[in-house]
Amino acid sequence: MALGTAACGGNDSAGSGQSQGTEESTDTEASGQEEASSGTEETDGEASQGAEAEEDGSAASEEAAASETAGDSSILVAYFSVPEDVDTEGIDANAGASIVVRDGEVLGNIQYMADVIQQTVGGDLFRIETTEQYPLDHEPLVDQAAQEQDENARPQLSTQLENIDQYDTILLGYPNWWGDMPQALYSFFDEYDFGGKTIIPFNSHNGSRFSNTIATIQELEPDARVVEDGFTVNERDVPDAAEDIAEWVAGLGY
Repeated sequence: MALGTAACGGNDSAGSGQSQGTEESTDTEASGQEEASSGTEETDGEASQGAEAEEDGSAASEEAAASETAGDSSILVAYFSVPEDVDTEGIDANAGASIVVRDGEVLGNIQYMADVIQQTVGGDLFRIETTEQYPLDHEPLVDQAAQEQDENARPQLSTQLENIDQYDTILLGYPNWWGDMPQALYSFFDEYDFGGKTIIPFNSHNGSRFSNTIATIQELEPDARVVEDGFTVNERDVPDAAEDIAEWVAGLGY
């Protein structure tokens, strides 16, 4: 979901494919206004906030709270995604820029990326969720994201990690909203101490890549090692990014 000011930036230099490297600042209010109309970034089919998750009651929340585990339990793959009400009928591989449909299963962009990362490196998969559900329609979602940023809000989280101390490495995924992380990520950093741990960001965007979010994470977690060579990909390229994501993860040495 490309939201606002530099949520995706006016300069769509990353639109042709994936990129890895340090963040860049491309935030202007004018570009944000243009980006806000281009579509939202995240739809999470399995999550309790997604359309399919609503059919499944509380199962998705329970799954997120428990985390999915595979391989090295010292690695945490944590991600945040927000649903958008998208009609996926007749879609085989890709629903615009918002979601990925894989084997008939609807995944948000960040959820899909997190799944690929976990399949490559192992570890626990954890979805960051908020108590208050976000709107499913684009415009109200854009407005709420902007309001939360204006208020420097800290949305209450509905999923918790049982033992943060067991993790040495956190791969952290989030969409670029108005040139920043969603405010729920700030709640996540407020709730847990990541001192002495390695944080590796990955995100999807609509032109602005990481904006200033890596520097923000470094400020929020001064005692953590924050890897600047994170993985960032234009939302339109996410369905075809699995190989690049896996190659990037393998290059991290885990």
